[in-house]
Amino acid sequence: MDNTVDSSRPSIFPASEQDGSYPRPQLMRPVWADLSGEWGFRFDDNDEGLAEGWQFNPVFDRRIIVPFPPESPASGIHDTGFHSVVWYHCEIGIDDLKEAGLGSQGERLIIHFGAVDYRCNVWLNGILLGEHEGGHTPFSFDATAALTKDRLTQSLVVRAEDLPGDVAQPRGKQDWERDPHVIWYHRTTGIWQPVWLEAVPRVAVETLSWHPDLATSTVKVAVTFNRLPRPGTVLKVDLTYKGVTIGDLAISANRTRVEGTISLARQTNGQDYEQLLWSPETPRLVDATVTLSDGAGARVDAVGSYLGLRSVAVEGGHFLLNDRPYYLRSVLNQGYWPESHLASPSADALRAEAQLIKDLGFNATRVHQKIEDPRFLYWTDRLGLLVWTEMPSVFEFSRTAIRRVTAEWTEIITRDISHPSIVTWVPLNESWGVQHIAHDNAIQNYSRALFHLTKALDSSRPVVSNDGWEHLDSDIWSIHDYEASGPVLRERYADAESARKLFEGMGPSGRRLRLSEEPDRGQPIMLTEFGGIKFQTDSESLDDAWGYSTAQSAAEFQAQFRTILEAVHASTILAGYCYTQLTDTLQEANGLVTPDRTPKLPLDVLRAIITGIDAPLDQKYTLESHDRIADPDPTFAPA
Repeated sequence: MDNTVDSSRPSIFPASEQDGSYPRPQLMRPVWADLSGEWGFRFDDNDEGLAEGWQFNPVFDRRIIVPFPPESPASGIHDTGFHSVVWYHCEIGIDDLKEAGLGSQGERLIIHFGAVDYRCNVWLNGILLGEHEGGHTPFSFDATAALTKDRLTQSLVVRAEDLPGDVAQPRGKQDWERDPHVIWYHRTTGIWQPVWLEAVPRVAVETLSWHPDLATSTVKVAVTFNRLPRPGTVLKVDLTYKGVTIGDLAISANRTRVEGTISLARQTNGQDYEQLLWSPETPRLVDATVTLSDGAGARVDAVGSYLGLRSVAVEGGHFLLNDRPYYLRSVLNQGYWPESHLASPSADALRAEAQLIKDLGFNATRVHQKIEDPRFLYWTDRLGLLVWTEMPSVFEFSRTAIRRVTAEWTEIITRDISHPSIVTWVPLNESWGVQHIAHDNAIQNYSRALFHLTKALDSSRPVVSNDGWEHLDSDIWSIHDYEASGPVLRERYADAESARKLFEGMGPSGRRLRLSEEPDRGQPIMLTEFGGIKFQTDSESLDDAWGYSTAQSAAEFQAQFRTILEAVHASTILAGYCYTQLTDTLQEANGLVTPDRTPKLPLDVLRAIITGIDAPLDQKYTLESHDRIADPDPTFAPA
C-alpha cells in the first residue's frame, strides 16, 4: 500500500502566522474540516438512551449549534436546568470528508474533540469509537474502520454525561446549584470546544512538544507517532525565523516515540542570542516543519508548528524571564461570555481577549478555574502575554477526586507544555476541594504530590502549590487579599519586615499563608488576587450584583482603583500582582470591563493606573480591530 502523501496537497504555511481558527495551533496540517454548526440534540433526563439504542437510531427532536453548551443562548437551546445526560447527532457528508483530505490511499480519518464536559461516548454509524473522561482536555478517535462506503452521509453520535451534583468532578466555577450564586456560574454541559475532521497518513505524527534550553543553545523535540514507522523512516525537523534556517535535525524514526536535540548555532554568540528570545515585549516565534520520510526519501507525513525561545525561573525573591527579573502585571480572567458562556463566541473573540488584556497595560493573565481554548494560547504566544494555567477545582477530597484531578491535570500539561506564553502551573486554588488541608495529613500529602507531579511532568516552569494561602512547598508564595483600603495594603506589603509579620501570623481572610517550614529557595511573593471593586454602569445594573467592595460612580471607581494599584506598586517585596478581574461575569460586577468587553473607564486611564505610567495609548481597543500584530523584530537580519 502506498503510504506517501499526495504531492498536490498544500504546503505547510508558517504556523506562527496562522489566522487563529485552527483548533490545534502547534501541530498543523494544511487540510481539515470544521464540524461546527447545527447538530441534532436531545436531553436524556431519564438516562434511557443507551438502553433504547439512540446511538443506532438518532432521531433527536431539537437542534443545537455546536460547539456552544446547551445552557448558553448561542447554542439555540438556552436551557440552564439540570440535565445530566445529553445526546448529539451530526451527519458527516461527502464534502466534509473531501474537505478533511480523505481520499488518498492509505489515509485514515481522525475525529477530534477539543473538549466535552464531562464524560462522553462517541459512535460512528453505530460503531463505538471510544469514550473519554475529563471536561477540559482534547481527545480523538480513528474512525476509518467505521466508515460505510455506500452511504452518502456518516452518522456521528455523541452521548455526554455531566452530573450537576458530582463535586468530585473537576468543575471550576460551574455551579452545582440550579442557578448561579455568589461567584459560581452556569454549568457547561457537553461539547464546548471545536469538533473537527482530519485525514492523516497510515503512519502519522500524533503529538509534538518543544523544550528550549537557553543555557545550551538547544531545543529538544519529542514526537510520537500513531503507529510504529517502517524500517528506514526518517524524521526531519527544520527551525526557521523569518524564513531563515536557524537549526535542523534528522534522526531515525525507529520507535513510536522519538526525541532529538537541535543545536542553534547562532545562539552561541552570547552578545547576539537575545535577538531570538521570546518575551511579552518581543514575542518572537520560531517556525518548525516536521517531516516524516520513508527509506526512499518520499514524504510520509508533514506538520507545521512553532515555538518560543525563553526561560522562566524564580530566584532571590524575583520571577525571572530569560534569566532577568520580570515584574508581572496580571489580571484574573474567567474566560466567560454572556452569549456562549465558557465557550468562545468565535475564534476571533479569543484574539480580541488577549489584545484587550495587552491594551489595558497588563503583561500577564491568570486564566481562573478554566483550561482555555488552545486558540487563545496561540494569541498569547503571538501577541506576547504571559499565562498562569490553573486546574479547575473539585469540591471534595476523595479517592475519586484524586484520580480525576491527577489524570486530567496530566493531560492538560501534556497538551500545553510547548506554549511559550505559559509560565506558571497552578494545580490548586484557595484550598478548594482540600478545605481541611491545615489539619489533615492525607490532604497535605496530596498537595505535595500534585506539586511534585507537576514538576515531574514539566521541570521548566514554576509551580504554585495552592494559590492564595495555606501553601506547602511552592515556587511562589502567592497571596489573595481583598483589603479595600489602599493605605492598609501599602503598609501590609511595604517591605521585608511587613512580609515577615504577614507570614508569621494569620494572613488575609484568616488563613495561614504557609503550613509548614518548607525550604526557602528565595521564592518571590506575589499578590495574586486583590481589588474586586464592584462598579456597575447604567447599562448593566443588576439587583444581585456582587463584588468585594463597591464604588457608586465612575469617579469613585477610578479613585479606589488608583489608590489600591498605587499601594501595590509602592511595595518593595512584591514580584508581581494579579488584579481581580478582567470582565464582569453574570452577578460578579467587579470587572474592569463590562460583559461585552466595554471598558468602565477610558482605556488610557486604566492603562496608566495599571502600568503606573501616565502615558496615552497610541491606538484604542475595539473588539473589531484587526491587523494589530506588530512585527516583534523588524531589524532581524540573517547571521
